[in-house]
Amino acid sequence: MTQDNREFVLSAWRAFANHDLETIAAYFTEDAEWLAPAGNATAVALDVPSHMVGRSAIAQFIANDFPRLFARDVSVSFRGVYAEGDRVIVEETMSATLVNGNSYVNDYCFIFELQGGLIHRVREYMDTARGHRMVFTEALRTD
Repeated sequence: MTQDNREFVLSAWRAFANHDLETIAAYFTEDAEWLAPAGNATAVALDVPSHMVGRSAIAQFIANDFPRLFARDVSVSFRGVYAEGDRVIVEETMSATLVNGNSYVNDYCFIFELQGGLIHRVREYMDTARGHRMVFTEALRTD
């Protein structure tokens, strides 16, 4: 089961990249929660909550809100994926070009808690100060 949970979470990441609302929603329980640090740059820039509750809210964020800030060249490099029972931990580095033209590169740790074969809770950790610098600093001009 541990290996199945690991593969399920990796499958969810692939679905997130496609930004298809219905496909993303199918990975979460109806009452799922996604908890990120309060005041993180993404939540502030997009004026969305850092604690999302419900399958619909989470899918809406991934499918529609996320691309409003992370405009192109989004890539994820997995550093490690660890599973124990109904918990899967993902260490990754995400890179992207932001809507303001800035380069974004930040390290993340996600803890996925599964329930009944679906994602019930996600706890997200990242370098919030670094994120704020990349999101809220004007792009450097080269001309």
